[in-house]
Amino acid sequence: MRLIIGISGASGVIYGIRLLEVLHGLEEVETHLILSATAEMNISYETDWQLADVEALADEVHNINNLGANISSGSYKTSGMIIVPCSMKTLSGIVNSYADNLMVRAADVVLKEQRRLVLMPRESPLHVGHCRLLYEASKMGVVIAPPMPALYTKPESIDDLINHSVGRVLDLFDLDPGLVNRWAGIKNSVEKARN
Repeated sequence: MRLIIGISGASGVIYGIRLLEVLHGLEEVETHLILSATAEMNISYETDWQLADVEALADEVHNINNLGANISSGSYKTSGMIIVPCSMKTLSGIVNSYADNLMVRAADVVLKEQRRLVLMPRESPLHVGHCRLLYEASKMGVVIAPPMPALYTKPESIDDLINHSVGRVLDLFDLDPGLVNRWAGIKNSVEKARN
């Protein structure tokens, strides 16, 4: 399986880094990484990671300005793309097919080839323009998967929250590296409701 991973310039780059860490451990997955300039800045600001160490997690790293990269063509087969975090600027570029960089072009290719495109938008609160873009992206077939905390898993750390969100996105590609604490239902829920 070949996956394109985009890390754009929103807060939450740790989600993209964790995704790369997990995929790096899966032999059956080949990763192609695109980083925006703001993502590179956020890596140094939000984490203790060095840019070179993040890039080393990917099988291939592409310059965001290289519109001639292999992943810019539909003839280069991939299983899809995940952009995490996804900035509103990147979302807008995708919705409006404004492919002036490789991240948006690769997403555009994934959509036109009817492959899976998953966006993990990181912005709050959302104004009507953001909501309109998310709606339009969804109508285009994009899977919108914001990193929302799943509290039913009873997380004990930030890592638990990050791992669950990353695991749920990987579910969308039928990859299960064991990050998700699966919901098993509430025992005796009918009896509890009666009491």
